[in-house]
Amino acid sequence: MSARRDRDGLALTPVSAPAGEARIAEAFKAAREEDRAALMPYMMAGFPDRETSMAIAAAYADSGADLVELGVPFSDPLADGPVIHAAATAALEAGATLGSALEVCRSVSDRVPVVFMAYANMVLAQGAAEFARSAAAAGAAGAIVPDLPLDEAAEVREAFGEAGLALVPLVAPTTPSERRARICAAARGFVYVVSTVGTTGERDEVPAGLAELVAATRAEAEVPVAVGFGIGTPEQAAQVGRIADGVIVGSRLVRAAGEATSPEAAVDAVSEFLSETRVALAG
Repeated sequence: MSARRDRDGLALTPVSAPAGEARIAEAFKAAREEDRAALMPYMMAGFPDRETSMAIAAAYADSGADLVELGVPFSDPLADGPVIHAAATAALEAGATLGSALEVCRSVSDRVPVVFMAYANMVLAQGAAEFARSAAAAGAAGAIVPDLPLDEAAEVREAFGEAGLALVPLVAPTTPSERRARICAAARGFVYVVSTVGTTGERDEVPAGLAELVAATRAEAEVPVAVGFGIGTPEQAAQVGRIADGVIVGSRLVRAAGEATSPEAAVDAVSEFLSETRVALAG
């Protein structure tokens, strides 16, 4: 699939792109036209409870999110650190399911592109085609499946594409250059660059070498490049936003939601952080 690029080299909507890919491309393009990186906050569906989860999704859209990464609770989230792992456990104990995650997606997907973060087990258990159809029906634009290897992703990618969803791949600091090139060639929607080795979680500083990794990935990808893992302050988001097309913030927001004493307090906490981060990204 070929892609048009703007004068700054940012990938625009791919030719004949499915609906989800087109929505993602337009979100990144709109941010670029404002001379900033796209802001993509993560949330755990059903955490800390259904009511608060729905309120947080709406707050993300109200507070300037360009896209939303929506985590589907899973019992063994291998890529996630203690904050998000605990949130998944709490959500499952409160009765959260894929169905309730689809409900959260449906509530906000007409306002902002939603990209699911779901582990391979839940995709394959339901069947890739059925999972994709359900996500697309809820208005999702794509999905990240962090434990789905490139060499085993073709069937899922095809099923997602037929449903109009982008299968977003990940690149890590440990990814060999040859494999990174193959991942970028197959990427849909955007490439998710994992900033550091390890699981999700806030870090004290942006890792050394990240700029080089992002630059190499951008040179090989025909879609935007977003960075996640370890971004916990507006200042860190701004630093990453100067080298990447998008910035993903997760554990910091999930922690704020978990520490809040009411849905209203959770909304206030995430809204304040996102508003400050949007200002920081705008420079």
